[in-house]
Parts: sequence; C-alpha cells; structure tokens
Amino acid sequence: MTSDPAFEASSKAKRQAESGNPVGAAETLENYLSTDPHNIKLRLQLAQLHLYKLDSYDYGMMQLDIILDLDPDCVDALIAQVTVLSKYKKNNKESNEKFKRLLELAPSADMYNMYARFLRNQIIDFHGAAEYYEKAIAMDPGRYEFHQNYAVLLLNDLKDYEKARSELEIMLDMRPGDVMAKNNYDKLLRTKFDKNGNVKKKRLAFLRR
Repeated sequence: MTSDPAFEASSKAKRQAESGNPVGAAETLENYLSTDPHNIKLRLQLAQLHLYKLDSYDYGMMQLDIILDLDPDCVDALIAQVTVLSKYKKNNKESNEKFKRLLELAPSADMYNMYARFLRNQIIDFHGAAEYYEKAIAMDPGRYEFHQNYAVLLLNDLKDYEKARSELEIMLDMRPGDVMAKNNYDKLLRTKFDKNGNVKKKRLAFLRR
C-alpha cells in the first residue's frame, strides 16, 4: 500500500496537538509544507494551530492570507479569518467584506446566523441582523438557537413585542421545559400586553405649564 505523506503529516500533527504538544505539531506541518507549499489543507491546519493553540495571531493570519492567495475562494480560510477578525470593532469593514464574500460563496443557515450576530454586536445594525436571522430560520426552522438569538434581538433592541412573542412561543413548542424561555414569555405578556392580548400603547406624557 502506497503511503500518503500529506495524510501522515496531518495525522501526526493532530496526535501531537491532542497530546499537548502544539509546538511539535506545528513543526511537523512546517516540515511537510517546505516540500509541498501549495497544500491548502495542511496550511489551514497550521493556521488553526497558531490561532487557537499557540496564540500566534499574526502568524496564523499570515498562513490564511497565503491560502487565499492560492485560492481566493477558499471558504474554510475565509471562515477562519472572519471568525478572528469579527471579534474586534476595528476590523468591522474588513470583516463585513469577508462575510459578504462568504455569503456569495457558501450561503448557509449557520453563516446567516453568524453574520446576524456580527451585525447586531459589532455593526449595531439591528434591522440588518433581523433580516439575516430570518434568513437563517427560513433555511433551517428547526434550529432552536436561531429562534433564541432572534427573540433576544426583538426583545432588547427592536422592541418588536409581537414578533418576540411569536418567537418565544416557537421556542416553547420546541422545548416546553425551557424555564428561561417560559419566564421571558410570562414577563413579556405581563408587562407589554393588555388583557386582550394586544401590545400596550405607550402613554403620552404632557408637559405642565
């Protein structure tokens, strides 16, 4: 049986990392890549080691840049980059561009949800976040966390209590024993809806002369 050097290097590096030797794992991958520098799979493995095990942010991102030079449409490398970049507001412009590229290349419910969270937390675009939570839910309506994320946005940011009630009801149908969802639902009905089930109208405050 013919051996596969790339597979062997990848497997060895994985074992080393899992056994608490990420430095040795990185050396194994570097040694292999010196003979096969265009191997995207192993370079991605090396990048992830530096980003998540060795805390070598700059070097890990450099490896991802090399991958994207080799293959500008490498979805895994773009996801790895945007996961790191989107943690910091200073990267918002670059993160947003990469998210949009990913949504063109590989639209998915998870990616819509990830982008919605970015829009809410970093861009502070609540209506944009709502749009992408709705896309995620439309693509995969059975994902509890999508409804949960959307409900939080509706309750805390958009103050759309009708839609929030609907999302909480869906959540309770999916997980009837969810105490937090039940408490939020009961509080919402108690504080924001009247006895007829309609959203309470805000009272107008009049200035006294």
